[in-house]
Amino acid sequence: MLRCLIVAAAITLSAGQALANSGHGGGGGSPPPTPKAESPPVPAKVILTKQGPKLVDLKGMTLYHYERDTTGKTSTCNDKCTESWVPLPAPADAKAVGDFTVINRDDGSKMWAYRYRPLYTSPADKAPGDVNGIATTLQWRIARPLE
Repeated sequence: MLRCLIVAAAITLSAGQALANSGHGGGGGSPPPTPKAESPPVPAKVILTKQGPKLVDLKGMTLYHYERDTTGKTSTCNDKCTESWVPLPAPADAKAVGDFTVINRDDGSKMWAYRYRPLYTSPADKAPGDVNGIATTLQWRIARPLE
């Protein structure tokens, strides 16, 4: 009788350990999931306003584009122009993501563009949602999705 109890206890212990290891990758379980590749961050987002959707930077500041920026490869707003229109900076290692591309500037820095139109903020905008930049000249427009 004692032998039967010892054998039964040994079987119970081995079965318990086998079950405990099966859920932790210890042998027969499925392999751990493959880590997802991080997608590059998007430099702007779309918000809905009474005037329709518009692009804003990640701080909520309105983004603009300049009508003279037509090539999709360069920005025509350089030097003194950048005192009134601040290019949306891109990191040196930035890569295009979705409709956002990277433009090389005359000074060697990089900036973001939406559908190949360079993006800028206006120092006239003091708070998220302000649109004071369009009042200075008609050649600057609020950046809107799918323009």
